[in-house]
Amino acid sequence: MNIGDRVRLMSGREEGIVTRILDQNLVEVTIDDFPVPVLRSELVLVAPEEFKAFGGSELAPSQVAAPRPLKPGKPSGKNTPPAVTSTTSPSGSTPVAPKPAPAPPAPKGLYLALVQQTSELLVAHLINNTDADVLFTFGEERNGQYRALSAEKLAPKTVSQPLGHRHLKDFDQWSTAVVQLLPVQLNSPTLFETLLKRVSFKASSFYSSRREAPVIKREAFLFQLDEKPVAPIPVPTADEPKPAAAPVVDPVKLRDQIAEKLRGDAKTVVPAPKQEPVKAIVPPSHEVDLHLEALKPEGVTEGLSNTAILELQVNAFEDALSRALATNMHEIVFIHGTGNGTLRKELHKRLSRNRDIKFFEEARKEKFGYGATLVRLK
Repeated sequence: MNIGDRVRLMSGREEGIVTRILDQNLVEVTIDDFPVPVLRSELVLVAPEEFKAFGGSELAPSQVAAPRPLKPGKPSGKNTPPAVTSTTSPSGSTPVAPKPAPAPPAPKGLYLALVQQTSELLVAHLINNTDADVLFTFGEERNGQYRALSAEKLAPKTVSQPLGHRHLKDFDQWSTAVVQLLPVQLNSPTLFETLLKRVSFKASSFYSSRREAPVIKREAFLFQLDEKPVAPIPVPTADEPKPAAAPVVDPVKLRDQIAEKLRGDAKTVVPAPKQEPVKAIVPPSHEVDLHLEALKPEGVTEGLSNTAILELQVNAFEDALSRALATNMHEIVFIHGTGNGTLRKELHKRLSRNRDIKFFEEARKEKFGYGATLVRLK
């Protein structure tokens, strides 16, 4: 029993698809878009012939890389092709179906296809629509961690076995698909470059990628892995002229040239500007008066709004506090006065957010009344 097999419950008539191997005796089966853990002993495989006879469809064996054929789920209403409208022959007796327009040939290339098995369950395949064999490694990348899931050789014009299943309801949690591809062709006169492609699925472009996939001739969410054809690396033949050899350089002459260049540059070297010594941080006074008249001389503060005055006082408080912390002071007193309490509330709010403060409290009432705050520093 493998991932992708269609199975039936022995205790009922429900059918589903194996989407994960949980352990030796337990598998996950998706039935009507819902994953359910089931014991292997409670399941029986549905033969491809039985599934096809009762309305299913499958890929042609020649299109699948491994012997086991791909078994898709029941076609949904969205995937069912429209019915062909019949017309009447010129004689008016026998209806004749119009000939459908020939589909354009599928472009050559390598593709990642997500084929819909049910309305919610998609199965991932690689499609080799080229004339060369392809060695590939398929994996997924999630949160910067990579995990390889499959590594095989894919013949020309074939599709791989199921490489994994994805549920549309978990679209936001899909991992990034990572594919490494190396086309190979026996007796080929050219070399091919190794391709590395990461496919991140985005809702804005995912649903517009639905179209008929080459080789399998079914609708799928299709992502071309080689947007431009794989560029062969030309191998030079005996008749082709070889590139000119690099000129031989005398090491002694080269050394003298470098020394002369350095001597010339030394004459024009501009001396670096002298760095000014770093000024020492001056500790603030033990008692910092934040009254306006203490911060600015008389006449300078005329015309200032209340907001500008508060900003001036808060800046003085922040400067004194930062210098007290930098010079390892143990405590400092800020004299803010009583007034309407706006400055006091602003200082207490900022002190409560500072992690370098042990605690703060009202300063000695006998000296400052209720107009000062004592701050203990860590």
